Amino acid sequence: MSELVEVKGKTKTTPTARNGPAAPRRLYVKSFGCQMNVYDSQRMADTLGPEGFVETTAPDDADLIILNTCHIREKAAEKVYSEIGRMRAFKQQAARQGRRVMLAVAGCVAQAEGEEILRRARGVDLVFGPQSYHRLPQLLRRAEHGAVIDTEFPVEDKFDHLAAPSAAATRRRGVSAFVTVQEGCDKFCTFCVVPYTRGVEVSRPVAKVVAEAARLAEAGVREITLIGQNVNAYHGEDSDGRPSSLGRLLHRLAAIPGIARLRYTTSHPRDMVSDADDSLIAAHRDLPQLMPQLHLPVQSGSDRILAAMNRRHSRADYLKVIERLRAVRPDIAFTSDFIVGFPGESEEDFADTLRLVAEVGYAGAFSFKYSPRPGTPAADMPQLPEDVKHERLQRLQREIDRHQVAFNARCRGRSFEVLFERPGRYPGQIVGRSPYLQPVQVQAPAAMIGEIRAVTVTEVAANSLFGDLVATAPPHAAAAASAGA
Repeated sequence: MSELVEVKGKTKTTPTARNGPAAPRRLYVKSFGCQMNVYDSQRMADTLGPEGFVETTAPDDADLIILNTCHIREKAAEKVYSEIGRMRAFKQQAARQGRRVMLAVAGCVAQAEGEEILRRARGVDLVFGPQSYHRLPQLLRRAEHGAVIDTEFPVEDKFDHLAAPSAAATRRRGVSAFVTVQEGCDKFCTFCVVPYTRGVEVSRPVAKVVAEAARLAEAGVREITLIGQNVNAYHGEDSDGRPSSLGRLLHRLAAIPGIARLRYTTSHPRDMVSDADDSLIAAHRDLPQLMPQLHLPVQSGSDRILAAMNRRHSRADYLKVIERLRAVRPDIAFTSDFIVGFPGESEEDFADTLRLVAEVGYAGAFSFKYSPRPGTPAADMPQLPEDVKHERLQRLQREIDRHQVAFNARCRGRSFEVLFERPGRYPGQIVGRSPYLQPVQVQAPAAMIGEIRAVTVTEVAANSLFGDLVATAPPHAAAAASAGA
C-alpha cells in the first residue's frame, strides 16, 4: 500500500463572503495498491483543481476525502472498510462543527463491490470505478443530493477529459513521474480480478503519451515510468494510423529533451517478444535512457501451476525472455512477483519456484500468499491450508532476501549514476535512485536534487545504499547522461 499526499502544507479556509470569490475546498486522497492507483489519484486531484479544490495532508482538515482502492488481495479490500470507518469519524466530527465533508470510494474495490459498499459502510457519498474519475466534478454535484454510484465502463476515453496538472503541481510531485499508457487486461489469469475491475486492454495514442511526457519534462521531470496492467501489451495508435509497440513508443519518449531515464511496469512475459516485433528487446539494447532494471512477474516456477493460473507461458518461456534480455543488456537486473499456496500447489511445485528464484538471481521480488478473489475461477478450486501457505511464504521470502542482499553487496565499490530526488533524513543528506531503483544516500547540497550524478557506493544496508559523489563521471556514465539530457 502507498499513500498519495501531494501538498505538504494545509490551506486554511475562511468563510465565503457574499458575492465574493469562493473559498478553496480541501481534498485528501489516500491511494492503496499499485502505481496505477497513485497515477489515478494524481489525475483526480488535477481534475478537481479547476473546481476549487486544493490538497491537504490531513483527513480531518478535508472537505472531500477520496479513498482510491485496490482489490487485488483480500486484506487490501478489507482494509478499505476499516479505513472508511476511520474517515467516517472525521466526517461526523466535522458535522458537529457545522461543516459538511463528502466521503468517496474510488478504484477497483468500488468497481467490484458497488452497492455493497453503501450497504456495509454508512456515510459514503460517492462510489466510482477507475474508468469514471474524469466525471468526478459532475458526480460530486450529484452526490450533494444523495449517494451516487458510477461503475459503468464509459464509451468516451477518460484521458481526453482530464485536466492537465499545473507545472507547480508537477514540481511538487518530484523529478520522477508515472504516465499511464495502457489499461485493462485480456489475460484472465485464474487468480486475478483486474479484467473485471479495469476492463479489456486499451492503449492511449502515441501522440497523447508523448505530449504528456513533454509537459512533465518542461516542468522538471527527469525520469518517467510508463505504467499499465500489461504495459508491454501497449498498442496505441501512431501518427500513421497503425498500432505502435511499447519499444517504438520508448524510442519516441527518449527523444524528448530533459527525459534522462525511462522505465516501464508491469509486464507480462508473453508480451515481451512476438513473432512480428522484437522492438522492446531492441530498446533495452539501443536506448541508454531505458534503465537496466525490469519487473517481470512470473508468479510460479512450476509449469503445472502456471497452467492452472492460465498464465499461458511456461517456465522455459520465461527463462528464454530473461536470456534474451541479458544477451542485449548484460547489466540488467530483474525483479518479480510470486504467489505461493495457489490451489493445488504441491511441495514439488513450490520447490520449482525456489529453483527458479535461484536460477534467475533476482535483485528483489514481491511474494504473496494466494487469497481467493470472489468471481475468479481459482476461488472455486480446493484451497490449501493457511498454515501451509504461511510456511511456504516464509521460505520463499528468505530465498528472495538472500539474493537481494547478494545483489546489493555486489554494488559496494561500484560507481553508477544516481538521480537525486529529495532531501535525506539527516542535515546535508540527499537521496536518489540508482539505475536499479535502490535508494542511494549521499552527503550533498539540496540544490543537487533533480541532477544525475555518478556515485561510488561505500556502504550497503538492508534496503538502501550509501555513497560518495564521484568528482568526474566515468566515460560510460557521462555518455549516458549526455544522451539523456
